[in-house]
Amino acid sequence: MPIQVGDPIPEVVLKHIDDGIQAIDTPTLFEDCNMVLFGVPGAFTPTCSERHLPGFVEHFDSFRARGIQVACMSVNDPFVMKAWGESLGVPKGLRMLADGNGDFTRALGLEMDGSSYGMGLRAKRFALYAENGVVRNLFVEAPGEFKVSSAEHVLANIGQGTG
Repeated sequence: MPIQVGDPIPEVVLKHIDDGIQAIDTPTLFEDCNMVLFGVPGAFTPTCSERHLPGFVEHFDSFRARGIQVACMSVNDPFVMKAWGESLGVPKGLRMLADGNGDFTRALGLEMDGSSYGMGLRAKRFALYAENGVVRNLFVEAPGEFKVSSAEHVLANIGQGTG
């Protein structure tokens, strides 16, 4: 069953690059903060690169002004996530997190089968807002859509339940 509003973030270890490959567990990542985590099916894929990540880059300061941290997650390795972030000018502080084996994606119940595209297990396109590790808003896209998980939609709807 997919994660729901009111659920705690599952405990999983993710990777990122910061002076080499670093591991961060989700309790540490989400503790004592408000965070938007958005998940994409794949780094360097069209909608993810042309609209999803760029929207969060564009509105990064608006989230920060509201005391909200921002992280991007994909079922990719940390080297790909770092290169993708650099290619799109991701600001310092917007975390690019790798869920290389899809453990976090499966724990969230937000996996999709991208095998028909040669991509295997991937994350559905989504965004969630969590306060101190508890989901307060959840925005999961219908297959092939990009509406409710956009930075603009998330900013406008934080604090108003599911999207």
